[in-house]
Amino acid sequence: MAESIIDFRSDTVTRPTPAMRQAMNEAVVGDDVLGDDPTVLALQDKVAALLGKEAACFVPSGTMANQLAIKAQTEPGDEVICHGDSHIIHYETGAPAALSGVMISPLSGALGQFEAQDVEQAVRPYSSSFSTTKMLLIENTHNKGGGSVWPMDKLERVVAVGRRHKLRVHLDGARIWNACAASGLSPADYARPFDTIACCFSKGLGAPVGSAIVGDRATITRAHRFRKMFGGAMRQVGILAAAAIYALDHHRERLAEDHEHARVLADALTAVAGLKLVFPVETNMVFVDLSAPLPDAATVCANLKPHGILAMPMGSRRIRLVTHLDITRPMVTRACGVLTGVLRG
Repeated sequence: MAESIIDFRSDTVTRPTPAMRQAMNEAVVGDDVLGDDPTVLALQDKVAALLGKEAACFVPSGTMANQLAIKAQTEPGDEVICHGDSHIIHYETGAPAALSGVMISPLSGALGQFEAQDVEQAVRPYSSSFSTTKMLLIENTHNKGGGSVWPMDKLERVVAVGRRHKLRVHLDGARIWNACAASGLSPADYARPFDTIACCFSKGLGAPVGSAIVGDRATITRAHRFRKMFGGAMRQVGILAAAAIYALDHHRERLAEDHEHARVLADALTAVAGLKLVFPVETNMVFVDLSAPLPDAATVCANLKPHGILAMPMGSRRIRLVTHLDITRPMVTRACGVLTGVLRG
């Protein structure tokens, strides 16, 4: 993609930096299916230690990490409680039903979050007529909640209800690194209440591909088996694991820059008549709603493209803009001028 393009569609569009490419080029590899790729083993040990858990499994995508967590901890006919705007509902192609045969019990709440009493009411009592409530799933940061960060005290209250009902508790932490950068908490702090965590290396951290599922050794052993079943086992994949290691070592602290860039964008856009900021900007996402006389979201995004700005419609009148590693402060400054000009025009 041309350097003149400023791509706000997602933090998945980042490209490996020259230093990351060098780390990939120098990676020592083996056969990960046989368990002897040293760079994959090093990554798995590293991310497990970061999150304070026993083991990790490197996988191609965040979707696979979430689905392995569900498959490894449920049985067909079980029920998973999560927010109705969760990634596993909207962006994982019906995988909980197709791959694990589970039901989803969706909760509601502002910013993609819910309360402890919501979980209490959703847990089904045991009955031969009911599905078994088996898992509680929390997404942090929450994509469709505007990149919102769960406050730790609220998260612990919600998880405590799940624990009391003997539920397995999973964190969709695709952007847990952003949550840590915004809150000042460590990855292990956020991971501590959970049985399993999914984390992504190819979003804000800028690796070309890859996620991990992290948890206790027995659950991760099961996840390794289901990774093979789902077609996610890879061979000399240390080349990609090296990119993830580099990203963890060099790109976590700089996420605060992305958050600042998102706030600059939001400040510029809120000055445009007919445009409303949907959520407080807590991390690297800006959601805006368009009202008359502005055109719909698809039209606005199409009008931005000739100016070198790419953005993503998130509904008929909603646009999402995501800042990331490949967007610099001068790009943000330029984009603010283009965005406000196109919208006012």
